[in-house]
Amino acid sequence: MYAVSVNTEKAIAAMGLDVRTIEGVPESFSSEVSRLTLAGGEQVYLKIPYSKVKWEREAEALRVLQDQVPVPQLLDVWQGDTEVTGALLLSAIEGEALSGEVTAETAADIGRCHAELHTVGSERASKALPDLYDNWEEFRDRQFYGFAEDVKGVIPDELFDWSLKHYERLKRQLPPADGPAFIHMDLRPANIIVKDGRVNGLIDFESSRFGSTEMDFTKLDRDIFSKHFGTRAAFEAGYRSVRPLPDLDAILPFYRFTDAFNSIGWCKRRGIQKNQRFFDESLEMLAKIFE
Repeated sequence: MYAVSVNTEKAIAAMGLDVRTIEGVPESFSSEVSRLTLAGGEQVYLKIPYSKVKWEREAEALRVLQDQVPVPQLLDVWQGDTEVTGALLLSAIEGEALSGEVTAETAADIGRCHAELHTVGSERASKALPDLYDNWEEFRDRQFYGFAEDVKGVIPDELFDWSLKHYERLKRQLPPADGPAFIHMDLRPANIIVKDGRVNGLIDFESSRFGSTEMDFTKLDRDIFSKHFGTRAAFEAGYRSVRPLPDLDAILPFYRFTDAFNSIGWCKRRGIQKNQRFFDESLEMLAKIFE
């Protein structure tokens, strides 16, 4: 049986929801997400983001993206209190999170939908949803070296030192940034809703912002292209049907590396024991780069 948290109960009460059932949502590593069935039978999702910044960012992203790409409707918000960051009540998108075998047809549809997301320009940028494009290299460095403070001491010293040198070497080989554009920053199978093999919606925008598209292909490469034969070519064709595609061969080596390194730092911040599997996978990926 799903154990309903005190925070979820407070949010439900604050929003005045008449709830019949509450279920947990898998693959929610940062925020607290519950699937609610209301008294009238309607299914909705209640999301309590990890921080106030993420609460503000996701709410603003959903407002920006309405009528642009298929995303949940923002039905209600709760500002939270001294103990809870706040909550978002979201409509359910028909379908299921992408899982199992990914066909070329589905990959092409992901490419089209992803490109449509990248056509959303930065004129809608705000304090909650900033445009980082003009300072993209500074943002990239801040992310990497910020996580480096967490990574130091949890991986072998030699691997850590190699990583710092590798970062500086690889970033000099990157092509010019592509943007400014809306970027998801966590586009992985769990955040892609499909129905009958077609993309029916994208979810989870708490990490999104405006910037360079180059950072937005990393998790698709890690979780789809590398595991399902033929999906990268199909994705690229779908993407190009909407907008020009950045040179993935030039950017993915850099972002595969930083994804593995930064993920180790993320695990340290959130608790290695709690995220042991993800930590082990990320460390293995990082070590393989230097074999």
